[in-house]
Amino acid sequence: MSDVCKEEIFNSIYRKVSEELHRFVYHRFGPGNNPPDIVQEAFLKLWDNCKKVTPENARAFLYKVARNFTLNQIAKINTERRNADYDDTSGTYSPQEIMEENEFNQKLQLVLESLPEKQKEAFMLNKVEGLKHREIAEMLGISQKAVEKRIYKAAATVFKQLGRKI
Repeated sequence: MSDVCKEEIFNSIYRKVSEELHRFVYHRFGPGNNPPDIVQEAFLKLWDNCKKVTPENARAFLYKVARNFTLNQIAKINTERRNADYDDTSGTYSPQEIMEENEFNQKLQLVLESLPEKQKEAFMLNKVEGLKHREIAEMLGISQKAVEKRIYKAAATVFKQLGRKI
């Protein structure tokens, strides 16, 4: 078995996968999410886990890391924007309301992290990125019905675990 921790194997994987991973991130999430940084993060994660990942699984590992990292960044930015909106409201919200909303956002982040990967991806693309079901279906190469099902299941899980809609 080859070892991804060997520099020549790691470099070979980088040469083979980095450009296509960049294109994947760029086309899936747009240039505003800084694809070069995401690719770099994915390869850093591969290096950190080089003993656990075989060369045969490295490509899939990198794509999963890049997708998860991007979705987490999008969720984090969205939460920061909502929190900034509270700060800009010149006292409309009480400190208690702000604290409760921050706690809710933390719980939401944990629930989103616990969702199955495919549900999380469809849900985030719809709720955070604002993409329509049809657009998500085209992007993921699945039927619109499959997208609707994933989003519905994710929303049901979120609602069940948080007790309210988001």
